[in-house]
Amino acid sequence: MKRHHIILTILFAMCLNVSAQNIHTGYFIDEFLYRHEMNPAFGNEKSYISIPALGNVNVKTMGNFGYQDIVRDNPLYPKQSNKELTTFMNPYISNQLEGFSTGNNKVNAQANVSILSAGFQKFGGYNTIELNVRGMAYGKIPYELFEMATNTSNKNYDIGDIAFMAQSFTELAFGHSRQINERLRLGAKAKVLLGIGQASVEMNNVKVDLQNTDKWTIHAESEAHVSMKGFQYKTEEREYDSRPGSYRRINNVKFDGVGINGFGLGIDLGGIYKISDDWQVSASLLDLGFISWKNDMYATNLEKEFVFDGFHDVDFIKGKPNHATHQADKYADQISDFYNLKDMGDKGSRLTTIGATVNLACQYSLPSYRPLKFGALSSTRLQGKHTWTEMRLSANIEPLQWLNGGVSIAANSYTTSLGWIVNIHPNHFNFFIGMDHLLGKMSEEMIPLSSNASLSMGVNITW
Repeated sequence: MKRHHIILTILFAMCLNVSAQNIHTGYFIDEFLYRHEMNPAFGNEKSYISIPALGNVNVKTMGNFGYQDIVRDNPLYPKQSNKELTTFMNPYISNQLEGFSTGNNKVNAQANVSILSAGFQKFGGYNTIELNVRGMAYGKIPYELFEMATNTSNKNYDIGDIAFMAQSFTELAFGHSRQINERLRLGAKAKVLLGIGQASVEMNNVKVDLQNTDKWTIHAESEAHVSMKGFQYKTEEREYDSRPGSYRRINNVKFDGVGINGFGLGIDLGGIYKISDDWQVSASLLDLGFISWKNDMYATNLEKEFVFDGFHDVDFIKGKPNHATHQADKYADQISDFYNLKDMGDKGSRLTTIGATVNLACQYSLPSYRPLKFGALSSTRLQGKHTWTEMRLSANIEPLQWLNGGVSIAANSYTTSLGWIVNIHPNHFNFFIGMDHLLGKMSEEMIPLSSNASLSMGVNITW
């Protein structure tokens, strides 16, 4: 494996990442088949079976910084029709830190792929069986780290905590919901979880003292936990900064394929209460569970104080020797030097939570036109340092018996967004497509300039 794959491997779930999240804009649409993933108390009038791997596909990213903040137009080539690119660290850029939050800069990537799903009426209620591939990835970077990368005139930086987390697993879920009385409906799901991998990398209490224009002294407590089948760190010999001698510092990783590496259990709980013909409230607690991983490849920085020679800019000039694709190894070296981790070996099994979500909702049906409904949904993801919350308002309409949809507006811990969904459901067929966040401008490499994007779609057979 090439050296520049080290970060991609440790945070592998950023590519595999799939999560329990579904399209929140569809929460209040009665004929949306997958509302039970946001609240297990929801049932459907129809039975369904998904088209394998196409029944429910979701991709979503959220963040308060993105590609357009990291990659900039190169001011040294202003006259060219196709502008060359550089990074925010280029000293010729006048607004290097524009776009970064002065607090924590966060990004959250997630998706949901249903391999197979089915729902049917039986046993006095509505039942669901699902096989999903799931996961999530989060990152938190303080503003001071970006400031340090661009401003060498400040002699000291108190950066704080830097954290990344990613996990991926397969889920087999069995759900049941039933009407308790005229007003109350309850539901639950039991889940068997098969872990694929989990990784967390943290650098806490980071302080930087500038020695000169080329060297920094880093004070930090760094550690990495990786649980993944066949995963190993690769190391190289490095000299201690503060005393004679040497140690083996991590500079790369390798793994022998992907497989099941953990086992866990989870549960979803939900309820719906009909206050009147006009008003309805609901609540759910999702992903209350854990995974026991078979291994814990642990790494830490034994030297709490060490020397770092800084981050360096790179141009994105096509065909040039210093193009980013040729500089990836150098960037990986810089990141490895910054974390300064030593392989401590396999510490055995470890237990992690999968991150719970709390949903609270209220729905109002217009008395003069029942097909028109309004809803408010509050969602909070409980994930330690990566916890986030969202408030979304929706308007939903069913103009035809086989067609409904909705629009929404939301504010969350990262940004504000507009969403939409169209749900087509004639006899024996269901197709839906929508977004919780409208897709904005893209780079030439088809990367969203903002870190906020969303797409959900699915094809199912109904009866």
